[in-house]
Amino acid sequence: MKFIPYGRQHISYSDINAVKKALKNNLITNGKAVSNFEKKVSNYLKCKYVSTCNSGTSALFLALLSINVKKNDKIVMPSINFISSYNICKTLGAKVYLADVDEHTGQMTPTTLDQCIKKYKLKKVKAIIPMYNGGLPANAENYLYFKKRLKSYIIEDACHALGSSYLYKKKFFKIGSCRHSDISTFSLHPLKTITTGEGGLVTTNDLKLDKKIKMLRSLGIKRNSNIHWNYDVVIKGFNFRLNDFQSALGISQLNQIEKFLKKRKKIANFYDKYLSKITNIKTQKRSQIYKSANHLYIINFKNFNKYKKNKFIKYMKKNGVTVQFHYIPIYKFSIFKGNLKLKNSEKYYNTAISLPIFYDLKINEQKYILNLIKRFFKVYK
Repeated sequence: MKFIPYGRQHISYSDINAVKKALKNNLITNGKAVSNFEKKVSNYLKCKYVSTCNSGTSALFLALLSINVKKNDKIVMPSINFISSYNICKTLGAKVYLADVDEHTGQMTPTTLDQCIKKYKLKKVKAIIPMYNGGLPANAENYLYFKKRLKSYIIEDACHALGSSYLYKKKFFKIGSCRHSDISTFSLHPLKTITTGEGGLVTTNDLKLDKKIKMLRSLGIKRNSNIHWNYDVVIKGFNFRLNDFQSALGISQLNQIEKFLKKRKKIANFYDKYLSKITNIKTQKRSQIYKSANHLYIINFKNFNKYKKNKFIKYMKKNGVTVQFHYIPIYKFSIFKGNLKLKNSEKYYNTAISLPIFYDLKINEQKYILNLIKRFFKVYK
């Protein structure tokens, strides 16, 4: 059995041909492929405005800059999180408050958000940043109450969730449509639903925010459309642009997104069927309300601690399978100043593991992974 990673991109001949064609164009940056990609994403997500950028981290940075986050502004986000959003907020001088999470999904919930607000006696918050861990858009429709209550922006960290959707008033909305948020951000990293190598997306229905985001990603430059050499710099910005051959790859990948999502769902269903028979494991609940992008396949071990979880990770690696953990609670990093410890975050940290899930994962490889898990519980009771 060959080495099995926990995630991997799928690149087709059409992807390669699209990039080759883009590389032959006169413009390989600031060309038509970028705007074409943005239009196609806008049509797919049913949102008004899309801005491409060079990473999911840049997407979050642009979102926070666009709402003018500054020193001492209050931001609330889940403790189980990739470090990007926390680092950006701290770089901007904001005060970050970490909310506890659901112990199984690792996601902030309206209840844990409310607990965080009450604990720190927050009256006004600049931004609430839910993160859809694993691609499940849990509670996406339930944060508007807090937006109104705290005079806050809702920025969805949807880096795992391109292609996911949720039911609201008998209609499904895609994450990124910004039906219940101000801004959504996505990653186009190789392990995500679709890839541009590295890349990101920022979506919104607010024209002012979109114009600001597009200037911020291009060094704050405002150009005269009639005289290309005559321009002004109106805000402090960055070079966060995506180039044309990456955008061409994005268009080709977006054309295949339903195929990718269908395969990930099939893999997840296969895992669900067989892992539900193992008493030591709790699988994620499936819901008719939320359609996951299945970026990750997260399981929770019953009665596990960090020591036993680490033993499982080493055991799988020894047998040629990489499993992963998403994520270490932010408050455990040296960068975090304080003595925070959150009950559900600790449970999730001790019990959660991500199993391999990607388009090219074969059925015999899944069976091999499942047999390894069964054997582990026979040996390490």
